[in-house]
Amino acid sequence: MGRFAEGIFGMLKSAGICSRNAGFVKVLRLVFVLAALMPLASPVLASDGDGKVAVLPFRVYADASLQHLQTGLQSMIRERIAVRGLEVLGTDAVNRHPGVFDMPLSAEALARAGMQLGVRYVVAGSLTQIGERISIDAKILDTAKPDAPALIYMVADNVNAVPDTTDGLAKSIYNQITGAVQVDSLVVRGNQRVESAAVLANVATRKGSTLDYAELDKDLRNIYKMGFFTDVKIETEDGPNGKIVVFVVTEKPSIGKIVFEGNKKVNSEDLTKEIGIRAFSILDETAIKQSINRLAEFYRKKGYYNIALDYRIESLPGNQVQLTYLVDEKEKVYIKKIAFTGNTYYKDGDLKDLMETSEKGWFSWVTDSGVLDEKKLEFDTHKLTASYHNQGFIKARVGQPRIAYDEKLEGLQVTIDIFEGERYKVNEVGVEGEMIRPEEELLNRVAIGKEPYFNREVVRKDILSLVDVYNDEGFAYAEVTPLTAENDAEHLVNVTYRITKGPKVRFERIDISGNTITRDKVIRRELEVVEGEVFSGRNLKRSNENLNRLGYFENVEVKTEKGTEEDQMVLDIKVKERPTGSFSFGGGYSSVDSAFVAFQIAQENFMGYGQKLSASVRLGGISTEFDVRFVEPWFLDKPLSLGVDAYKWDREWDEYDKDSLGGNVSLGFPVKLDSYTRGFVQYTYDDANITDVAEDAAFIIKDMEGRNLTSSLTLGLKRDSRDKPWDTSRGSVNSLSVEWAGPPLGGDVAFTKYVARSAWYFPMPWSTVLLLQGRWGYIQDRPSDGKLPVYQKFFLGGINTIRGFDYGDVSPWDPVTWDRIGGEREMVYNVEYRFPLIKEQGVVGLVFFDAGNVWTDYEPSENVSGLRTSAGVGVRWYSPMGPLRLEYGKNLDPQRDEESGKWEFSVGGLF
Repeated sequence: MGRFAEGIFGMLKSAGICSRNAGFVKVLRLVFVLAALMPLASPVLASDGDGKVAVLPFRVYADASLQHLQTGLQSMIRERIAVRGLEVLGTDAVNRHPGVFDMPLSAEALARAGMQLGVRYVVAGSLTQIGERISIDAKILDTAKPDAPALIYMVADNVNAVPDTTDGLAKSIYNQITGAVQVDSLVVRGNQRVESAAVLANVATRKGSTLDYAELDKDLRNIYKMGFFTDVKIETEDGPNGKIVVFVVTEKPSIGKIVFEGNKKVNSEDLTKEIGIRAFSILDETAIKQSINRLAEFYRKKGYYNIALDYRIESLPGNQVQLTYLVDEKEKVYIKKIAFTGNTYYKDGDLKDLMETSEKGWFSWVTDSGVLDEKKLEFDTHKLTASYHNQGFIKARVGQPRIAYDEKLEGLQVTIDIFEGERYKVNEVGVEGEMIRPEEELLNRVAIGKEPYFNREVVRKDILSLVDVYNDEGFAYAEVTPLTAENDAEHLVNVTYRITKGPKVRFERIDISGNTITRDKVIRRELEVVEGEVFSGRNLKRSNENLNRLGYFENVEVKTEKGTEEDQMVLDIKVKERPTGSFSFGGGYSSVDSAFVAFQIAQENFMGYGQKLSASVRLGGISTEFDVRFVEPWFLDKPLSLGVDAYKWDREWDEYDKDSLGGNVSLGFPVKLDSYTRGFVQYTYDDANITDVAEDAAFIIKDMEGRNLTSSLTLGLKRDSRDKPWDTSRGSVNSLSVEWAGPPLGGDVAFTKYVARSAWYFPMPWSTVLLLQGRWGYIQDRPSDGKLPVYQKFFLGGINTIRGFDYGDVSPWDPVTWDRIGGEREMVYNVEYRFPLIKEQGVVGLVFFDAGNVWTDYEPSENVSGLRTSAGVGVRWYSPMGPLRLEYGKNLDPQRDEESGKWEFSVGGLF
């Protein structure tokens, strides 16, 4: 038992313990025997030198360039097992041993070397290169049991992966020596749809690592959290190099089919889009419950306030299920009454007019009036509060709407409580703080002092106005804070605007993003601001307007961010491009053209350079027109626009046939009146051949027979401040032009034509727009220089001038032949009121009144009663595919054989 045990027994005997209890002595002897045997049974190495390890040089069967791995691999393995706590003999001591580099790898040779080196364990092996791959074989021999060496085999994809492979090799050697169980491999069983690699990606345990049941428990939880399995188990099996860890999973079923039962008012396709669950996805009951909530919200927005929803799951073959949504739509519930309490200043009707939410009306099936939308109703309470605050009721409050089903009304009643409070007048108005202009000048920019009662909306506009003053001087971070002091006794309020100007800022850089087609330079040339320049709010606003007016973008987002310094700013411009290619077609029937169709294809942003290219064709029973146009808006990279137009027109009139070939070249240029105004000059050449003149035609028509050559020059001025070229809501277009034809430009046609146009768009309440437009023309005959053909005179009628008339119907008539002979003077007026029908889809309704006429130089035009008039209605749809127009004009005073009215349409598309 050793000297230690004998010593203990001697102490016990001298103390008299052993003599008194022989049984105790036997037990004690057994304990010490077991203690003496424990080092032999324990996998933990003794610290007396018996557990030392020697790593021999590895044999290398590879290119000469890898021979250094003979000792390199030896050193790497030695270092990696030493850091894990094993006592490893130094490589120098091992390599001094005779014959160690040529020693056979047999068990007898390794055991003999271990005894000579004084170690318990010997590690040896070889490295073999096969193509790019590297295989490493290691043998671990316990000199106490030399007959059962352990073998370990690992492969690296290439020589660069050897260090990582050595890590795994050292770990396996350590586990073998210490007796720790290692992971041979990891396997997933039971999965059908989910890939094994996806499961193992959530596992921390790796091949070759020590088997750790606590770590495996975490792995099990991580696999379960993937949400694809109803059950996860871990099993282990014996493998050649340790334990095989098996993750046994039971997959959740997938949704093989989605069905709706009970839905009658809404089709299943629309409901499928709302649920957010797709066929063949993993069954997730939490997701199903969320989809039920989405369906309920979807139905409530349509007025099905009492909707009842549930679901049922049924098994299908192949671990699939059928998900059935059970829908009980019940009756549609409308708001039948909106009531207010506490309001005295506003009548109930006035408050209802302010709200988006409304009571059920006659056309609720189209307009959705009376449908309860709680988010919209919440927004309405803010609108009501704001309206009171804008009328001086600065302490007004609007309560949370109360919604209740009223059996008498057979619908919902919404009740809104209002506390109006007292109405406050404006007393004194002032400005204070860091002023860059005299106080009087700044006060002239605010309007609250002119209001009889306090108005928060006017205060907001005053803040923006004062900020604009500072922004235009470069103070981009200027802040204006309104301070109010209320006199509750006299119901007065003082308003003071406190101004903090901040640093003067310059543009550090301008970043542009979102443009995949439009070139950067096309965007930059529209900007009124430049990198390195002092910030200007006015120029930044104009830059935004310029980009929107291009028509290339659905949305332009201009943001400013602080630069690298306090006085630097980064301008971030993000655009969302819209299709700029378009095609349109239209058609109709008229007494002039008979049946006709028109087609146009155009690209407003050709190749992303901002150039405009279009081609149009009009084919009718008696007319054919071909037209090709090209416009370069920045000729020679300067703000000059160059336009080229070529056309070929053939037309059969009742009195004659006209065949013309021609074109024009135009040059536009900026005019320094403002950023909206441009001038232009245009040269036009037209070669028209008049044939088949009727024998009974008017003399003025017979005089045209033969060739008519027009060579003219036009000078014009145009100011366009519209917010956008289509679906315009504000701004104006004003133009004036003078065209000179004849000597000294050549040709046998001579005239001077003056044309003016003025169109104004006014935004009105409820997102409506009022258009007022007038067009005037006068053509002066110069008989001494040449002739004036009828087709150069003015004619009116059609969808773009006076609706309800055919094109050319509004014209002077020859008193003898009753041929339309055109006039030297024209005027036409259009009044149009547009209103949204279905705002979200871009459907707009309109009513209009058109008036105009054409006169000869021999007729008076001062009498307004001489105007031809029409009125009508129309629908325009600014659809994602392009604009559509359908309009009916009624002739308010038909003459001779004129029709009482006319439908006309135009359809367009985008690409």
